[in-house]
Order: sequence, then structure tokens, then C-alpha cells
Amino acid sequence: MKNPILLFVAVLISFTACAQKDLNDKSRIVDETINTESVGQVISIDKVWAGQPVGFSLLTHQNKQYIAYYNANRNMVVGQRNLSDSKFSLTILPATSRETAGGTSTILGWDSHNSVTLGIDPDGYIHLAGNMHVHPITYFRSTQPNDISTLQQVMTLVGTNEKRCTYPNFMNTREGELIFHYRDGSSGSGNEIYNLFNSKTLKWERLLDTPLTDGQDLMNAYQTQPTLLADNWYHVYWVWRDTPDCSTNHDLSYIKSPDLKNWFNAFGEPVKLPVTLENKSVIVDPIPVKGGIINLAASLCFDNDGKPLFAYHKYDAAGNLQFYTARLSGKKWEIKQLTDWNYRWDFSGGGSIIFEVRVGTFKNRGDGFYELGYGHIKYGNGTFLLNESMEICGIVRKPASPAELSKLEGKFAGLQVRTSGDLGSSGETDIRYMLKWETLPANRDQARPEPWPEASQLYLFKLKKNNP
Repeated sequence: MKNPILLFVAVLISFTACAQKDLNDKSRIVDETINTESVGQVISIDKVWAGQPVGFSLLTHQNKQYIAYYNANRNMVVGQRNLSDSKFSLTILPATSRETAGGTSTILGWDSHNSVTLGIDPDGYIHLAGNMHVHPITYFRSTQPNDISTLQQVMTLVGTNEKRCTYPNFMNTREGELIFHYRDGSSGSGNEIYNLFNSKTLKWERLLDTPLTDGQDLMNAYQTQPTLLADNWYHVYWVWRDTPDCSTNHDLSYIKSPDLKNWFNAFGEPVKLPVTLENKSVIVDPIPVKGGIINLAASLCFDNDGKPLFAYHKYDAAGNLQFYTARLSGKKWEIKQLTDWNYRWDFSGGGSIIFEVRVGTFKNRGDGFYELGYGHIKYGNGTFLLNESMEICGIVRKPASPAELSKLEGKFAGLQVRTSGDLGSSGETDIRYMLKWETLPANRDQARPEPWPEASQLYLFKLKKNNP
């Protein structure tokens, strides 16, 4: 009879060798195509402007759903429904036209920055902001909870740093409090401002005594919204930009906070606010100006030790655009090149540009591997499978979206499908909602000569996981 201990050792060695080969196999395939979704409901909402893309908003909260968008006449429109209803009740906001850069407006021009967004406070009052690109705050608040038709314009929030606003965003803290943040200033010269809504006084107040980031009139930070991750801390990363020219982005940076007031670098050291470029301890990768990183071209996850791990793009030594990872190792970031593409995306200039390369979702799969989604004008779209050493070892095959989501209805040349995800949740883990419509691509925020496309149809899609 064979020695059982020797037999166990032989099996263990064999298993380890196979596992190591599996980790290093460049052709490994993870097939997730069975995890499809089906369309459970489609609601036709309204006709919308199709001349250029601009962000719309969908917010599901408990048993209600709220939307905000620009209609065929470019008027800002809001709507709501109970999830059991088959249609939205719509309200066109009062038409105020921006005659000068100093005014507020509910009528869309040609600027693709001028998205519209929604938020909801702990008492159910609905908040809206939008149509701002270095403009005074255009902001509305409902006078009745859970009733978007009662929105009324409020001309000031705190009263300072509200004349040159861009990128409005609402978010709820882990405690449910409502925060509103935006950039004060222009591209290349701006600060990040955070306001907290006081539900008792129904007034806004500063969350922080200073801006979170300060470009010191030399640059501005293109940053993510503070996001609660698995460690129950808020995480923020950004790139600095020196001018309106998008090629002047530089220095991928990162901070974290347990409470949105006290901030730390990746090494756990306190960070003094506002954060400026002078604080080198927050820099993940000191990418230079014209070094190949664009606004928020990065994605964050945690490694198996709970340390932050970034994926992003920049130029290699030959000038081609590549994907890289940055991993915390002791008191420094370990930078590693992922791809070896023979393509240079040479982006520059101002206005809304068309992205040729995109960094997708980066996540720890929990099975010893990581995955990174990507989109590339030359190499297509897909999802890389990475091993623990941050090497591409295969691919992840993702399920195809329902055909209805990509179907193009308009006949005007150049139309593209647009979608917007849900800022909230219905609480049903196997259900998600999204908006769909069609527009022409971005045009650097410049007016297009006629003819323009006919208005496209805005839809709400309810999607259900087939294999939850």
C-alpha cells in the first residue's frame, strides 16, 4: 500500500503546479455569458433633443421613480411615477433663458457639459441642479416631499462661490444626509465645493471650512465623487488640469476619509485641506502634462490585503497609450504596465471630446483574479482577466445586453444610442432601471449647422437578471 503522506504531498504538488500554470495562462477564459438580463418593462416617456449628448437623470427611491431631462424643445423637464404605474407624470420647468453668462437657465444650448441631476434628502424632498458650465447655480427644491411637480427655483444655497459652477452632483452619506458638490471656477482654475443640507432648517451649509481641493488659480481637480467602499470609508481620486486643454491633465492622486471631514492619504497619514499639488503624498502616479491621462481615466478597487489598487492609462516610452496599474507597496506605489498596444490617442483641446479609449470597471473578483473592462477605437471592447501579479492572464466573457438597448431607431446619419443608469435603487437585487435615447455625438460644445435630427424617443427600461 502506498504511503498516504507521500500520496498527499504528490497531490498537493500537482495541484499547486496546475494552479500556478492556470494563473500564468494568457489564454484563460472566464465565461459569464449565462448571466444575461431580459427586458421586463419599457415605458415611452417623451421626445427629446437629439442634436448633441447631455446627461439625463434617473432616481429610484423606495416605491417611486424620478427623472429629469431636456425635451425636444430643449426645455428642462421632470417627471415621476409609482413603480406600479405604467407612465410618468411630467412637468416642464419654467423657461428661463440664459441671455448672458451671468444668468441661470432651464433651456439647453449646445454645451454637452450641461447635464441635469437629482438628489433626495432624508425627508423625501427632491433637489435638482443642472445646465451649468461655469455659470451661476441653477437649482430647484420641491416644496412637498416625494412630489417632483412642486419643484421651485432657489437662487442661492450658501451665497458664496456660486457664480461659476460646473459638474453638479448630489450624494447621500451613509447616514442618509444629502450633500451637493460642484466645481467652483473653470477648467484649469477651480476648487471643489461641498455643501450639506440641514433638514431641520431647510438650508444648505458648508460641509467643509475649505474646498476639498484647491488649484490655487493654476489648475483644477477633475475628481470622482466620494464613494463608500467595502472598508466603509469614502474614497476620492482625481487628476489635475492646468488649462482648458485636456492634454494638460497630470498627476493621478488619491485620498480617503471615514467621515467626509477628516482626510488621509493612502498611507494613513492625515491630509490638510484644501489639498493642493504641493502635497506630494497624495500622488499615485506623477504623470506629467501631456503624459496621456485624461479626466478621470482611472478605476479603483482593493487588493486581497484591502489596499487600494488603480487601473488607468498613460503614454509609454514610445508614446503609445497603454493601461497601467498602481498598487500600494509599503510607502510607495508600484507602477506596472498592462498592455502593449500599438496606438497613440493624441487628445488635446477644449470642449466635450469623443473618447477613443476608455477605462472600464476594475474589480477584485474574489477568486484570486481581477478584471478590468476596456473600450478601444482600434482593439475593440472587452474585459481583461488579471492575476495577483497584475498581469493579463486571459479574458472575461460578459453577457450581451438585450438587443433592445442597442437598437437604433432614428435614420439621421450619425445618431448614437445614449443610456443613463439609476442614481438610486428599488431595493430589488435582481432588478435595475435605465434610460435610453438617441443623439448625435459631442461636437466640442459648438453649434451644428442645420439640418438637425428629429427629436428621439426617451424610454425607461426595466431589466431583470435571468440568472441571479
